[in-house]
Amino acid sequence: MSVQTPTIAPRRHGVAANVIRGCLGNTIEWFDWFVYATFSLYFAASFFPGESPTAQLLASSAVFAVGFLMRPLGGWLLGAYADWKGRRAALTLSVLLMSGGSLAIALIPSYASIGLAAPILLLVVRLVQGLSVGGEFGSSATYLSEIATPKRRGFFSSFQYVSIVLGQLLALIVMIVMQQIFSDSTITAWAWRIPFVIGAILGLVVLYLRRTMDETDHFKADQAQKEAHKAATFREGEQIEKRGLKSLLTEYPKQMAAVFALAIGGTVAFYTFTTYFTKYMVNSAGLPKSMASVISFIALLIFMVLQPLTGMLSDRFGRKPVMLFFALGIMISTVPIFTIVGHTHSGLVAFAGMMIGLVFLSGYTALAAIVKAELFPTKIRAIGVGVPHALVAAVFGGTTETVALSLKNAGHESAFFYWVIGCVALTLVAILLIPETSRNSTLEAQDPTVSPADGGITDQHSTVATITKHDGTEEKETVHV
Repeated sequence: MSVQTPTIAPRRHGVAANVIRGCLGNTIEWFDWFVYATFSLYFAASFFPGESPTAQLLASSAVFAVGFLMRPLGGWLLGAYADWKGRRAALTLSVLLMSGGSLAIALIPSYASIGLAAPILLLVVRLVQGLSVGGEFGSSATYLSEIATPKRRGFFSSFQYVSIVLGQLLALIVMIVMQQIFSDSTITAWAWRIPFVIGAILGLVVLYLRRTMDETDHFKADQAQKEAHKAATFREGEQIEKRGLKSLLTEYPKQMAAVFALAIGGTVAFYTFTTYFTKYMVNSAGLPKSMASVISFIALLIFMVLQPLTGMLSDRFGRKPVMLFFALGIMISTVPIFTIVGHTHSGLVAFAGMMIGLVFLSGYTALAAIVKAELFPTKIRAIGVGVPHALVAAVFGGTTETVALSLKNAGHESAFFYWVIGCVALTLVAILLIPETSRNSTLEAQDPTVSPADGGITDQHSTVATITKHDGTEEKETVHV
């Protein structure tokens, strides 16, 4: 039997160049996402009527929260698109949706000009951006994991969180610079639109860069193998293999549950020691807002640098030891950190507390992409990573601050610390149960239809598919990729 399969062109760029292209897009996406939260203090009055600034902020925060609810849908749709059309295609579409949304926000007239249509349009745009950021994680994690060289996957994939934190820092830098250039009244009147225009312009640049990225060899090999399998099954009357959400739910429920559990503790800890910790320094410790902002900026900058270093450690010592460092460290240190910082007036003590939490947290964030990607085969990897992670982000990430502030308002602030520990405990269980993914990675192993003796994806870029015919016999076929 002979099946014609496409010959796949070699990469045009090296690994580092492709990683940079992928991460720049991720940075701009998260810049656009965080710009909304950063500048809501200034533009809330433009979209939501009322004399109470608190009510206006609550309304803008509600729209921000609704964006989280779209993330699971984005993880599903864009994840499926990435597994169907390619990682590059999904990442390009994702940044297009996000940057287009930023431009739309910059151009939406105020409530005073068009009335109720203003907040409605803002809501619609944020729903689209929520869809985009929901699909970005799974597609980006998959791309970085697949494009990386085998023994440096932890290092290269760690740049996903480098780009996420960088996007957050850039949004903060833009706000600081604008506060130096414009008065508060000018920013409130019209200048708040500038960062959204910046995001849209940067998005066009990144759109071009992402269109020039190389597709991963794993996806190209999977597509060639899929075509060979489809042609063979069509002739022999066999059933075409399942893909997409149906395949994820029926064939990989354990892996999906593992991603859920891994993401719950990591996501809650991330929002606790990044966004919420800044508010905690002000509301509970009583530190000045300006001091809390500076502490957070420096701590996040160091945290960003820790990502590739931690990724390198996982390449050398394995994923599980580094993840255990995260889980045990956060569970042991959370209560002491928050208790000490909550009773101090020292900026150095607050910085030390935040930094300790972020050092432990890096054991999760640096590996969040690679550990999850290594659990799934190529055909289902993007949606397998994207859907459960997006669900956790929506349910747990989007409510972390709400839980913390609600417990504080009820007079049980310390209960939140144990909530964080409980969530991380679920992640600890998952870490103990999953295999050491660096040694049992689906990125190195071949798909189920490939005979192990034949080598899967090799240095010669070929794979041998084993086709089961209708009469029960097997026939091997070389697919050059």
